[in-house]
Amino acid sequence: MKIGLISDTHGWLDPKILEYFNSCDEIWHAGDIGSLEVIQQLADFKPVRAVYGNIDGKEIRAIYPENQIFTCEGLDVWITHIGGRPPTYTPKILKYFKQRTPDIFVCGHSHILQVMHDKLHPPVLYLNPGAAGRYGFHQIRTLLRFEIQEAKISNMQAIELGPRSYPVINN
Repeated sequence: MKIGLISDTHGWLDPKILEYFNSCDEIWHAGDIGSLEVIQQLADFKPVRAVYGNIDGKEIRAIYPENQIFTCEGLDVWITHIGGRPPTYTPKILKYFKQRTPDIFVCGHSHILQVMHDKLHPPVLYLNPGAAGRYGFHQIRTLLRFEIQEAKISNMQAIELGPRSYPVINN
């Protein structure tokens, strides 16, 4: 299963994303989608699993949940928008981790690309694809692409889409 992981599009979808996700079987969106048009464009392209983020309004919240918890190729996956990061998760996440830790924990919100094993909560692999949109403090727009097969993750790729904003050209 090839996965394209994206977050924080904030209502704008770079056409390059579709090129990078062309070989993917599914797209996972970790919130702050920003508009129904963005998520519809992704859903028309590939199957999508998504959660709403703090900027998403009633329309998106009516379609997508706060959390997606599911199994993919033998691995337990949890996607949410705001969850913190190792070792400083939100209290809600820590409470859940005491009951059951997922194999893959995906967050957005920070706009910071990060991939790391959580040493305090094994076997958690923490994934944050950074931000793919033009709004926020990030300098470079990013996403992740990887494969899951027989409960193993492989071919993890961090992809840079370019600067957050386009330069202003003065004539």
